[in-house]
Amino acid sequence: MSPSFIDMVNVLLKQKPGLTAEAIRDMVDEKKRKVGAGYLTDQGALFLVAADLGISFDSVPKMQSGLKDLYVGAKDVTITGRIMNIYPPFKFTRKETNEQSSTRTLVIYDKEARVKVKLWDKQVSVPDEMGLQAGDLVKIVKGYVRAGLDGKPIVNLGSYSAIEVAQGDSDIPPLDSLAMTVDDVKEVQDSAVITGVVNANPRISDFVNQRGEASKSLQLQISNEANTRTLRAVVWNVDESRVPKVFRTGSKVKLVGVRVKQGNPQFGNGDFELHGDEGTILEFSGSQQDVDVMPLRIISVGEETGRGSFLCLAVDRAARALTLTIDNNVASPDQLSAGTMIECVPSRIFGNAVTLSKEDSYLRITDDDPSFPSLGKFEAKIKDITAVTGEPAPVVLEAIVLQAPSTSDVNLKSGETVPVTSTLLGDDTGQIRLVGWRNQSSAVNKLAVGDRVKLVGVTAGAGREGAPELTLRSYSSVIHLG
Repeated sequence: MSPSFIDMVNVLLKQKPGLTAEAIRDMVDEKKRKVGAGYLTDQGALFLVAADLGISFDSVPKMQSGLKDLYVGAKDVTITGRIMNIYPPFKFTRKETNEQSSTRTLVIYDKEARVKVKLWDKQVSVPDEMGLQAGDLVKIVKGYVRAGLDGKPIVNLGSYSAIEVAQGDSDIPPLDSLAMTVDDVKEVQDSAVITGVVNANPRISDFVNQRGEASKSLQLQISNEANTRTLRAVVWNVDESRVPKVFRTGSKVKLVGVRVKQGNPQFGNGDFELHGDEGTILEFSGSQQDVDVMPLRIISVGEETGRGSFLCLAVDRAARALTLTIDNNVASPDQLSAGTMIECVPSRIFGNAVTLSKEDSYLRITDDDPSFPSLGKFEAKIKDITAVTGEPAPVVLEAIVLQAPSTSDVNLKSGETVPVTSTLLGDDTGQIRLVGWRNQSSAVNKLAVGDRVKLVGVTAGAGREGAPELTLRSYSSVIHLG
């Protein structure tokens, strides 16, 4: 409990005899209106009123405060909360002294609020030495409160501060009880715990963070169980070692300590987005850190990525299509062709996307295995191609180019303008449109009327007026038959 409001008012009345209890009440209400309702309790507002009047509450016995009662400038603060997130240490050089220093952040919560606790220098190693984990109940002793960049209170721990494991029962709810589903996300908030289902291939991307350092982000889409609502999620400055090496589309995920933001319609559907950082906890059901040896059949060898790797399409024994990104130091495009059997140990499997990097992968060509689907399984006639929903299966098609390719520029929601080229193909059963976006636009544009081609690893979807059409992918290949 924080100091009694009545006791605090009595201190003010004693030191300012000209004031009345009603006047103090009015000042408290005014302070709450100016700062913003929901950020201050009556006691918190009274601390700010007292500061304006130059009055100290040192005569009131120091007692334990709730997180919602914290205010900027408070000293000798003792609070109790459960840990939500433990951030990695961060080292930096102090400008004023040019000395090396380090800091680390915890996020703790109680029944009413969540707050950041910043550890400095010798305090940085304490969570590791104590073996602290998310969900642990701790007491922060002799902290002092400063404003963060957003103006909200942050509890700081200096050389005279301490972290203790809190003893006894607590009415602070366990971490699991804070979890919300995708359907429960209805407002902007900080330090949320969200559960959902991974409904698209996640990816790890490179970016430059605010400190000008090369970093990684994990991007994924998570949905509700019925797949009727999907939220975009991005975890910035992610440590790849904390991300499971294997998790499939359809896996359940829990994101602990993310910020719920209003989404930008230019980059998605305008629904809320989830943004995490290096302190966010990622839990995936059915995930694993060890990757097993995978036998696969190559369906098509696609294009170079421009980052020292190339793309392929492959299938496993169950005919499930997988996109491979293969480092050029693991294998070269010349070594692989449609129908080749390989055995590999990937570095990552995200959904249906498989990565083979030079650090921790290998690939070797093996003898043909007749138990695997052959290329012929995916060969189709145009009349048999339908617009599919969900994850499209690869298509192998022999056809003749019936029309000269036509290119146009398309404006995307992101504001980007990309080239799109289409043409018409035919076989002895019908005609179908072939489309290439971005880099694949030029591949379609190279086709000429009368060319006989074999398309390997194209996908079928709904085109104009819902009619089926084929899309050339970055992992697809076009073979001219003469």
